[in-house]
Amino acid sequence: MVIATDSAAPSATITVPAAKKPEKASTTLVPEPAGPNKLFAREGVTYGDFRDDLLRDGFVVVKGAIPRERADNAGGLIVCRGAHLLSEEFHEPDRDEPDRVWAWTKEWYGFADAGMRWLEEEGCEWVKVDAEPGDLLLWDSRTPHYNLSPEGSRPRFCVYACYMPAAEATQEDLVRKRAAFENLQSTTHWPNAMHVGGIPVKRGGEPCPYNSGKPRREPELSAVGFRLTGIPYIQGAPIEV
Repeated sequence: MVIATDSAAPSATITVPAAKKPEKASTTLVPEPAGPNKLFAREGVTYGDFRDDLLRDGFVVVKGAIPRERADNAGGLIVCRGAHLLSEEFHEPDRDEPDRVWAWTKEWYGFADAGMRWLEEEGCEWVKVDAEPGDLLLWDSRTPHYNLSPEGSRPRFCVYACYMPAAEATQEDLVRKRAAFENLQSTTHWPNAMHVGGIPVKRGGEPCPYNSGKPRREPELSAVGFRLTGIPYIQGAPIEV
């Protein structure tokens, strides 16, 4: 996912803890892709997740990340402090968005140049989250956020963990998620798996030879981990833990 537009990239001030100096993040913005996943083949793009599922209002999903190691120059989580409280106002049904960012699913939203200016005019502040290995970072999924591009050669390594009440998932959602789990398919961050699969992963315009679409090792879940898949909540389904 990406901050994307066909206009010049804005600069956003990033606030870090008092012990460190404020940084400037310059985000390179690009136009709508001409073909599946062509956007991700571009260099110098800052990727991130923004405002999920525009068909739903209010606080529904908690997103989370768990850093596995500390790497100060390997990118990091950037959040727009307080912007989740303005989400419904920003996404009014009659809002005119002539430069709206292309999206393959309703489960995410990309802020174009006008949206970035709106957040700034509302006084929202972009903050870089510094964390230690094993820290659990949680945020309201309506919060605009993205990953800062790395400055060195060391990659960012973290585990994503997202949460929502099981009551928010329908039986149809859970059956769809079970199928995704059993077939080792990817989903978006929404735990009820409204969107299964993704757009093709390409390298140089061709299918990426390193992408199998499957994890290298099949998941081995504990009893608690299996319950978190939501599968045991399917009515009439055998519960195996």
